[in-house]
Amino acid sequence: MNKPRREMIAETRAKLIAAARRAFGTVGFAESSMDDFTAEAGLTRGALYHHFGDKKGLLQAVIREIDAEMTARLNKVSSEAPTRWQGFVDECVAYIRMALEPEIQRIMFRDGPAVLGDISQWQMTEGCIAALGGSLDRLKADGEVIDIDTEAAARLINGASSHAALWIANSDDPQETSHKAVEGFRALLDGLRTAKD
Repeated sequence: MNKPRREMIAETRAKLIAAARRAFGTVGFAESSMDDFTAEAGLTRGALYHHFGDKKGLLQAVIREIDAEMTARLNKVSSEAPTRWQGFVDECVAYIRMALEPEIQRIMFRDGPAVLGDISQWQMTEGCIAALGGSLDRLKADGEVIDIDTEAAARLINGASSHAALWIANSDDPQETSHKAVEGFRALLDGLRTAKD
């Protein structure tokens, strides 16, 4: 029985993304070959061009997939915290620490910005800012944070966490840099609180 066209398209896209993700995560974007991952996926360059336009388009798809996985992990971190404030801090810190993971470090924080440009201009960044804004609005309603413009605070927190992750990913000593970045970031977030523990 033939598969429906939509299912075949989804399978083709998934195979190409999986093969590209392995290549980008191990040898990096510049060193990966379209022929290698199309061959690994059992597909042609034509399929890649049809679905993603080019290697850069495929990188964008891989980054979207990793970003969705990171978001799911961060939501879990936040939901397991004992308070809404602690969940907010834990989620932000977990994002920064993800820059220590080899695949995320290479694809999201090294190759991504090198190929796709400023991370703050990526399409998914607006969704991150909106999610941060929602969290901040809830914290303001709870009386946990000072009366600050939500969008400004969300953009500043997003920028600080993104740049902390970039700093870690490109550091000669990522572990040490992560420690410094997390401590500094916690201090910045603490400045938003109305009640100090």
